[in-house]
Amino acid sequence: PQLQALLLSGNRLRALPGGLLPPAGAVPGGPFPLLSRLEAADNEVAELGADIAALPALKSLDVANNQLRELPAALADCPRLKEANFRGNQLKDKRLEKMVNGCQTKAILEYLRAGGRGKGKAESTREEARKKKREKQQKKDGGDGEQDELEEASKLLVKVLHISENPAPLVVKASPGVKDVRPFIVCCVLKGVNLKPGNALKRFLSMQTKLHEDMCEKRTAATIATHDLQLIKGPLIYDVQPPDELKIMPLGRKEIKAKDLLRQLQLEAEEQRKQKKRQNVSGLHRYLQLLDGKDNYPCLVDAEGAVISFPPITNSEKTKIRKDTRDLFLEVTSNTSLQICKDVMDTLILKIAELNRSTLENKEDSGSDNESDALCGPVNSNPGHNAQPTNLPLLVEQVRVVDTDGNLKVLYPSKTDLSTVSSLLTVIR
Repeated sequence: PQLQALLLSGNRLRALPGGLLPPAGAVPGGPFPLLSRLEAADNEVAELGADIAALPALKSLDVANNQLRELPAALADCPRLKEANFRGNQLKDKRLEKMVNGCQTKAILEYLRAGGRGKGKAESTREEARKKKREKQQKKDGGDGEQDELEEASKLLVKVLHISENPAPLVVKASPGVKDVRPFIVCCVLKGVNLKPGNALKRFLSMQTKLHEDMCEKRTAATIATHDLQLIKGPLIYDVQPPDELKIMPLGRKEIKAKDLLRQLQLEAEEQRKQKKRQNVSGLHRYLQLLDGKDNYPCLVDAEGAVISFPPITNSEKTKIRKDTRDLFLEVTSNTSLQICKDVMDTLILKIAELNRSTLENKEDSGSDNESDALCGPVNSNPGHNAQPTNLPLLVEQVRVVDTDGNLKVLYPSKTDLSTVSSLLTVIR
């Protein structure tokens, strides 16, 4: 009865275990009144019964990549359900299938509550879609028919290399200690970037800073680290170390112990606050506080024992990205949720793809200092001209995060990842 989390992902279950859900007419709350997290992704579950709503404490439900054809309307009656993942199921209701790939849980539950008839917010979503369709038709009628083909031609390409096809995939082992400090990590390899021309590297770093500010909520929701793949020795370990033992060579600084680095940064942040005469803490203060009171600090360690990343604080000078870097190792960590890691990684790959194309298209004019170029590269107005270099796909290699026994924790990108940016990115899987 004390069970709070049940993790069943990656088996061949055809149904949720018998006895998990209370039988009809049973005491409210059933046998598991405290169960708040149920993960059963990557199975063969064909049906989700209406009695799922009898789990009173259920906050997080993951049934991605199963064989569900329908979702019960009773899901909308789960009083605490905040996070649900239904991606990768071939649902009969095609509108619902689109929603589970792109909408927030709240909108999906509202749609189910309305009986799937498109009431509530779903109605306005449908109206929005109709409006877009009308506008598209008007453009075509107005002689702009080529625009859609142009948009398709200018979509960015990313090819996924699956673990099974990769002769030497990089693996990250997560130690049990990270669970209490910073439990979530998502990694991948991205090959084929071009940072040599003009200010491409500067724009790459600006883009990363902007993501940290906005989507990562000043690093408090998630933190990005980017590394030069050639300078990494695998396998990697995502581990924890005491503050006075963890040593890192931070970007642009000498090797230092983590506790001393934090002290330095706190002094710098305090000085900055005084200079600006602010009463509140700055963004720097905020993410430093994430480690307050922790006995151990999180770190990513390479095969030589060197700490290459100390989230959410800094990466290492050892794996620093330079102008001649072609292949990247990308890492996103969070103490909030796995989904925010995946969403940030999706966006990071999109932004790098946009920057890469903008760099290739503007080789002659690579001295441009306009940061917006990095975030939305110009559409190639003549797909025939220069089409080969601008449409060469970036290669994303899947990276597995496993526990110390080798059991899979996270694989990125899985077949449901990168869907949040699919309107701008063509993913070759």
